[in-house]
Amino acid sequence: MSSASPARRTVLTAAGATPAALALAACGGSPEDGGAPAEKEQQDTGPEGTQRPEEGTGDVLVEASDVPEGGGTILQEEKVVVTQPSAGDFKAFSAVCQHQGCLVSSVADGTINCACHGSKYAIADGSVTQGPASRALPGVDVSVTDGAIRRK
Repeated sequence: MSSASPARRTVLTAAGATPAALALAACGGSPEDGGAPAEKEQQDTGPEGTQRPEEGTGDVLVEASDVPEGGGTILQEEKVVVTQPSAGDFKAFSAVCQHQGCLVSSVADGTINCACHGSKYAIADGSVTQGPASRALPGVDVSVTDGAIRRK
């Protein structure tokens, strides 16, 4: 019976390799792995071939008119809080509290507030104004284009 085992292993190994080989052949691959080169779109590039971001092309997070002056708006799905410390000055931060990972729950009286353990962050720069959190909220790059706050 031991003479049948190598043949069986060979068959199983070959059968297992066939779907992977077919998948690789169907995908075409890239020049680096020996496959056909993929067609590339013409892109506007910056120095040393880096792609230059187009102004206003990022995902719209919220309309600027929906962010109150002196306050902010929490976008739970995106886990981002957008604030407007003064008229027309928009900031964005991670909405994940740096203490234990809860989502912040409100923006009031100049702070971004976490109801889980009471941490508070400044709406202007995300710095901690009240613990137990000891680290600032990480910033999120945004721009304002056509009345919308967009992720860069």
